[in-house]
Amino acid sequence: MPPADDLPSFLHSVAPILDRWGYLAIAGVIGVESFGVPAPGQTIMVAAAIYSSWGRLDIFAVAAISFVAAVLGDNVGYWIGVRGGRKAVHRFGKYIFITPARLERAERFFARRGNRIVVVARFIDGLRQLNGVIAGITAMPWRTFLIYNAIGAALWVGFWCTVSYLLGTHLVEIINHLHKYLYWAIGVGVIAVGTYVWLHMRRIRRRRAREADAPVTVEDAPA
Repeated sequence: MPPADDLPSFLHSVAPILDRWGYLAIAGVIGVESFGVPAPGQTIMVAAAIYSSWGRLDIFAVAAISFVAAVLGDNVGYWIGVRGGRKAVHRFGKYIFITPARLERAERFFARRGNRIVVVARFIDGLRQLNGVIAGITAMPWRTFLIYNAIGAALWVGFWCTVSYLLGTHLVEIINHLHKYLYWAIGVGVIAVGTYVWLHMRRIRRRRAREADAPVTVEDAPA
């Protein structure tokens, strides 16, 4: 069975914790990361999945524990946001450029697209840690958050556990190879986002133009 030293270098920091605490380490690190504490949750999950490919852990237990810890941690973050997040933003938000007006816009944005954000946030550093807190601050309905957070956690755990288990220590070689195409991927992403914004703004302008050209009815006329 390969030793922990055979792990890719970026996983060495979590190997001692995983060696000593096993499944408890997975639950603890992913749980605290999920309610806002900086912790290597994704890193320890990848390392645990590689351990599973060596027979040192059970991959189904790793996936189940990771999923439960992610969902519970995000829900703790959600209630932190609900109970104290708004007050903290109004008191200290100006120091990090989060004004009450910006918070209101974020609430409206979450009301329209919050479910999609919650699903994809798991795959984005920064959002993964603060996903629940932001949802709580912006008053996203808890049932909606719970459902879409569970979907996002399932996709996140399923993707990384499957990839890490099947590829094992070859994962880093593949990631390094993909980095050659990083700037191409960024360029495509920028073009895609720019195109979406342009189409969205054009649709808004056309709708406003139609509203401006619409005839005024008797009901609409001022008294």
